[in-house]
Amino acid sequence: MAKILEIKEMKNMARLIKAQGVLAVLLLSVMLPVSAQYKMVVYTNGGTRTEFWASNVDSVTWEYSEPYTPVDSMIHVGYEYVDLGLSVKWATMNVGAAKPEDYGYYFAWGETEPRTEYNWTTYKYCKGSRNTITKYCDDSDYGNDGFTDNKSILDLDDDAAHVNWGGSWRMPTLEEMKELIDNCTWIWTTMNGYNGYKVQSNQPGYTDNWIFLPASGCRYNSLLSNEGSYGYYWSSTLSADYSRDAYGLVFFSNNIGWYYNYRYNGYSVRPVCP
Repeated sequence: MAKILEIKEMKNMARLIKAQGVLAVLLLSVMLPVSAQYKMVVYTNGGTRTEFWASNVDSVTWEYSEPYTPVDSMIHVGYEYVDLGLSVKWATMNVGAAKPEDYGYYFAWGETEPRTEYNWTTYKYCKGSRNTITKYCDDSDYGNDGFTDNKSILDLDDDAAHVNWGGSWRMPTLEEMKELIDNCTWIWTTMNGYNGYKVQSNQPGYTDNWIFLPASGCRYNSLLSNEGSYGYYWSSTLSADYSRDAYGLVFFSNNIGWYYNYRYNGYSVRPVCP
């Protein structure tokens, strides 16, 4: 015999869930056949509908989401930044994002437009492999036909932050990323449903100022990988060890650091300005 949920109980449950900021409706039919399943349907304030079969739900909890209220944010050519008391100002969102928690676009290092495929075959500055680099190369073993140009910092024409945002915006150098790591408190949190780090200044006079870096994952080939658990952000600095690689910020819930990786990978870009 199918269970019956009283209309009064359904209304009370809907009120309880709506009070938390989301309207959820349990769709239960009276006198369902024994083979039927209960289903929960969640409607967000924006009208998005998501269904969950009861047999697939283990538990339902409410989690705190960090509000976005940075202090002393300012505008440069239409884009907001925060002064963390460091050598550069940091933008409040990624290139291609509409909000601080948005992932935004993904760029291969030295490219200024997002792609659908990220690999050596599609990479702008090579002839199809890691040993055929055509720009930003200080090791002839990686240069096409022994090419080198000893360029280690992206030109502004190849800087995704500068090309997309203009003004004095650019990608941070490796040293500026190290400065951000060393002079801020990094708190793993959630903003509007997106995991990432609240990066709060430790500098005297700036300790109320912070930015949010979402764990946006990375792209390779046509895949988006590790979104929600890892963040990958390009610097403008070529690897000092391998010209096929460039440096970037890499983090997950209990680790923050910098590393180098193949230049064709699609990483996020967080701009800086003077």
